[in-house]
Amino acid sequence: MVGPALGGSRREGIAALSLPFQIAAALAFALVGVVACAHLGMVFLHVAPSNTVTKQHGQVIDDWIYPEFEQNWKLFAPNPLQQNIAVQVRAEVAGADGDIRTTRWYDLSALDGRVIDGNLLPSHTEQNELRRAWDFFTATHDNSNRPNGLRGDLSERYLRRIAVLRLDREEAGGRGATVQQVQIRSRTTNVPPPEWSEEQVSDKPVLRQLPWWPVSDTDRAAGTRPVDSPETAASAR
Repeated sequence: MVGPALGGSRREGIAALSLPFQIAAALAFALVGVVACAHLGMVFLHVAPSNTVTKQHGQVIDDWIYPEFEQNWKLFAPNPLQQNIAVQVRAEVAGADGDIRTTRWYDLSALDGRVIDGNLLPSHTEQNELRRAWDFFTATHDNSNRPNGLRGDLSERYLRRIAVLRLDREEAGGRGATVQQVQIRSRTTNVPPPEWSEEQVSDKPVLRQLPWWPVSDTDRAAGTRPVDSPETAASAR
């Protein structure tokens, strides 16, 4: 048997490629590195306190972060969350018999909580969708529920569509009912301090009730349409 030539060396990895492919691989690694560094920089500026860079280039940062890379935490946050916030909804529905009626209040946060409780692998939707939607709304509206920026309308539509989907899941108004309007409110209660603490907090819940929002066809899930509607029949085919 003839072994490998003495003094020979076997090249591995990028070194085993021809020169053009080595150059292409090096450029690809460099591009990935630049993009990764830029992304980390954008995320850092997004969660950092307001500074000169964020004031001058805030729109560029927002365009990069939203909606895929949004973060709900801030550097140097003064206090951890000390309140329980429950998001609730009721609806005005047209029943299959044509009658218009108002449903009871559905505690959407409690419904999510029951799904998560005891679940070793709860979904991201069950844990965060409703909470993030409400945070999005409060961040883009003042205390009188008026939007304070261009993203206010987007947050309203997002929250409204989540509410309609959840009402559909609960069959609000009965089978075949159509959701006409929804009204959302939050119920905020303070987390009691530990027994050893001398801090005094109110145990009285605070309600924030939004106005009635009409529901458009684009807001409705297929299941919220009447059973015999043309849209439902078309989707079933």
